[in-house]
Amino acid sequence: MRKVKPVRKLGRTAAHRKATLSNLSTQLLIYKRIETTEAKAKETRRVVEKIITKARKGTVHAQREIFKSIRDKQAIRILFEEIVGRVGLRNGGYTRVIKLAPRYGDAAKMAVIELVDYMEAPSATQTSGKQDRAKRVKGSKKVTESVDK
Repeated sequence: MRKVKPVRKLGRTAAHRKATLSNLSTQLLIYKRIETTEAKAKETRRVVEKIITKARKGTVHAQREIFKSIRDKQAIRILFEEIVGRVGLRNGGYTRVIKLAPRYGDAAKMAVIELVDYMEAPSATQTSGKQDRAKRVKGSKKVTESVDK
């Protein structure tokens, strides 16, 4: 009997889901760390792990296969020049998903996905418990100043 491998649909059509995961994978390869919802992070991990495993072969065929899903030459260049060099000896587990506090607007479960050999895990104070609004709003000095006064 055929068993279907479960996949998170992320509330999108198949084409939209494929585009979303492709974009998240591209951004992860370029920036080495991205913050997104927990479900998207877990699905992106599945995609990126397969891409890095293919890239470890280092062949032109591998580049062409990866270019089918990641249509960004800069990301491909970074993948083959930097990332493969760092994870060459690793047999998998190239990424890590760290859960964060829920998003302020809609209480969605948030997470950070990052490449393992590039970043250190955030401290326990960042990921545990509720954060006040001023700390969650990034780049908003006015909110921070008004809270402090």
